[in-house]
Amino acid sequence: MDTQVIELLGRNYLVNQLLEAGLEVARPERDKGIDLIAYLDEGDVFVAVPIQMKASSERSFSISRKYHKFPNMLLVYVWQLRSDLKSEIYAMTYAESVKIGDEMGWTRTSSWKDNNHYSSTTVGSRLQDCLEPYRVTLETWKPLIRKVAGHGSD
Repeated sequence: MDTQVIELLGRNYLVNQLLEAGLEVARPERDKGIDLIAYLDEGDVFVAVPIQMKASSERSFSISRKYHKFPNMLLVYVWQLRSDLKSEIYAMTYAESVKIGDEMGWTRTSSWKDNNHYSSTTVGSRLQDCLEPYRVTLETWKPLIRKVAGHGSD
């Protein structure tokens, strides 16, 4: 499967998850670094959070300095889209992604220092442990969107 198909599968999977979790979704007309906007509209509360999605047929993780300009954007990693295994979703802010990069030692590499980017297609147990607090389920989407938007945790 080519990367565009993986991207489409990932976006559709993510949109389905957000809708099932009781959120609404908007798609920006132009690509300026935001793939989707997840929002919660509950009468007296309206909060919206931009999302940059990273879709993968297997498991991969990356950090990129270009997202620092969106402090309240969620970086959402959708994994295992080409597998019989259940797909996984992890979501975090840019600062949280860099914290993981720090813990993994990636922010000390020439890739990060010279190219402002680091990616890994190997997700070992150490990285998995770092990512586990950011695993998202249907039950955790709404509190996450509220928290990132600055409206508490539910």
